[in-house]
Amino acid sequence: MTFTSRLDLSEHVRKHASALLQARLSDALDLEAQAKQAHWNVKGPHFLPLHELFDRVHGEVEEFVDLLAERITTLGHIADGRIATTAAASTLYGYPLEASGGEAHLKALSASLAAFGTAARAAIGEAETLGDAGTADLFTQISRETDKQLWLLEAHLQAH
Repeated sequence: MTFTSRLDLSEHVRKHASALLQARLSDALDLEAQAKQAHWNVKGPHFLPLHELFDRVHGEVEEFVDLLAERITTLGHIADGRIATTAAASTLYGYPLEASGGEAHLKALSASLAAFGTAARAAIGEAETLGDAGTADLFTQISRETDKQLWLLEAHLQAH
């Protein structure tokens, strides 16, 4: 479904860009839930700093969700944030329910964050190929912030 807009991108470009955005929206919604899963369930000697870190990652990913969904609607399409859609469409790793210690959560969340970053970087080129610089720029912004969040997580996994 689309609506009429004065946006100067063709319907072909808007349709394909929206599909690209929707794929990453499903991943971002999954990633957002995974960050909360880590936040709620982390245990161990580094509980408080990790609890706060996972909440920070969640907040950043929540921003991605909003950016992606709003770009889809800007392009005249419907952003699908339903749980069923997210569960069926996410390309991220399934978060291990049994994770409890800080290291287990760090590894699980960093794996999903890295996969999300890889997909966001691929989407930059796809959006450029479509001729949608705005969507390419959005994915560049998301990629850059994803890399930063991954760095923050992986710093906790480095040997002293």
